[in-house]
Amino acid sequence: MENCQLEPKIFACRQSKELALEIAKHYGLKLGNVVISNFSDGEFQPALVDSVRGRRIFIVGSTFPNSDNLMEMLLILDAAKRASARHITAVIPYFGWARQDRKDQPRVAIGAKLVANLLQAAGATRIMTMDLHADQIQGFFEKPVDHLYASTIFLPYVRSLNLENITIASPDMGGSKRAYAYSKYLESEVVICYKQRLKANVIDTMELIGDVAGRNVILVDDMIDTGGTLTKAADLMMEKGAVSVRAICTHPILSGEAYDRIEKSQLQELIVSDTIPLKRACSKIKVVSCAPLFADVMHKVQDNRSISGQFLM
Repeated sequence: MENCQLEPKIFACRQSKELALEIAKHYGLKLGNVVISNFSDGEFQPALVDSVRGRRIFIVGSTFPNSDNLMEMLLILDAAKRASARHITAVIPYFGWARQDRKDQPRVAIGAKLVANLLQAAGATRIMTMDLHADQIQGFFEKPVDHLYASTIFLPYVRSLNLENITIASPDMGGSKRAYAYSKYLESEVVICYKQRLKANVIDTMELIGDVAGRNVILVDDMIDTGGTLTKAADLMMEKGAVSVRAICTHPILSGEAYDRIEKSQLQELIVSDTIPLKRACSKIKVVSCAPLFADVMHKVQDNRSISGQFLM
């Protein structure tokens, strides 16, 4: 029984150190110490300085490419398992490789399932993440998954803008469920963009299903990578008579020419979370922190309390 009263520990992977510091601050703990030893060929070895025997620990790290970020999470999980931690929660604000969630053509990997297997084999007894690219990825795990929704942090910000005549838009058919969930809480209309791709990150055509004339449009998506889809959708909305176009994207991957596209686009504002650190500043990007949400849910997990009240979607 004594072990059950031990204070939990929070550790961070290097790619999510700033977010982990904020989470630990909101939780009311100091961040645990991880020392990384680097070899000349690029190999690295994490070591937990603090004792974790018999404790619940949380390891915070988004697994966006490059693959070193995923590998660091796996190595710290393994270190915690071998150090006799009682419960090991992998806190993965952005679950990378999630776009590979099915076999959509012959002879391809299902990367999301592979990553799920790796995390469990490394020692994770629980997974905590936010806005998975596909909900069914939860089923790839045999361990409990706490799937949080960024709408919890974004909706209060949207309401603070005091916009009238709001229309929620999905940049593709796959995001329609998310768009309808936002519209439910904002009591707004919904429109959907229909797009066809030539290949990954390259859009061939895009058409709008619905009317946006005279409306303040808010595009919602789980991630923004190159920015091609969102900026093209914003241009289309303005062509169709929208008053303004904003976008909410949980995970700011922002690769390639994304920053330049956003700056030059007709997007008035891009609202993102801090699941992935920004590579550089951008006048149009507003960051809303997810740290309080994760800290609150981690408290509830530690105390064995229900977290269902956190779900707005």
